[in-house]
Amino acid sequence: MDAIVLAGGYATRLWPITKHRPKMFLPVGDTTVIDGVLEDLETDTRIDDVYVSTNERFADAFEDHLETNEYHKPQLSIEDTTDEDEKFGVIGALAQLVDRENLEDDTIVIAGDNLLSFGVSEFVDFFQKRQTPTLAAYDVGDYDRATSYGVLELEDDGREIVAFEEKPDDPPSTLVSVACYGFRAADLDLLETYLDGENNPDEPGWFVQWLVDRERVDAFTFDGAWYDIGTPESYLDAVAWRFDGDSAIHPDASLEGTTIGPNVHVMAGAQVTDATLRDCVVFPDATIADCTIERSVIDTETEIRATDVESALVGPEMTLEETVSTR
Repeated sequence: MDAIVLAGGYATRLWPITKHRPKMFLPVGDTTVIDGVLEDLETDTRIDDVYVSTNERFADAFEDHLETNEYHKPQLSIEDTTDEDEKFGVIGALAQLVDRENLEDDTIVIAGDNLLSFGVSEFVDFFQKRQTPTLAAYDVGDYDRATSYGVLELEDDGREIVAFEEKPDDPPSTLVSVACYGFRAADLDLLETYLDGENNPDEPGWFVQWLVDRERVDAFTFDGAWYDIGTPESYLDAVAWRFDGDSAIHPDASLEGTTIGPNVHVMAGAQVTDATLRDCVVFPDATIADCTIERSVIDTETEIRATDVESALVGPEMTLEETVSTR
């Protein structure tokens, strides 16, 4: 069995934090978003090869990351794009990867920006047992929120998907697909048929919707937590879930006269003086003094003085000296 980790997005909703770094490298506690996925795939003996699908702009960053973390299975498979406007869509890129790497085995496909509360091996167990195309599904518990995802309805057995609709205006349930899929080799062969029919090449859910109309597709449902790291809110929510009210201050950070609230991550080289921090992430070598930082991300080498910041993304090497409360 092989695995594909989708990591080709440009994460424009998280700019400027992700303008020059993949959002999959954003820290969540003592790891990153993508490493939780890669570590699970690395240790599962049923997975032979792991293809990390990314774009040309971030290819060097991913290569360095894989080498630094000494993974054995992951290898890069690079899309021929450098900008959001050039993207083929997730299904288009997936079909190209299958052809480019000549994949002929059953394959796990998982988004690299997924923070999951279950082990990927649990999903592989389910996929192997069912012997059907399979997806992971989570109840978001809110109909408005469900409109942003692929929504499914299940048969009475709680496994077979009897209806699937990508981003419906009026969702029939709050059970949504979380971008973790198990495809048989025969299912991957259908990608070309799907695209030749001029179907939507963007979200994987469109392909699943098409597949459900043709054969049995099963759902692996789970409780716990799931975060799609696509917005500042979802990223900070994921950090809060991981910390559960605690905080992490790197030993090489300097804090003086500072109050640390819940879910705060301060990285190496940051200097924080006479400040209050709550629900925020402070990247290396940032300087913060005489202010309150709340529900925000402060990037590397940024300097903030006498400036209260709330619900903001502050990019690298910026200087803030006036009171603001913006994103």
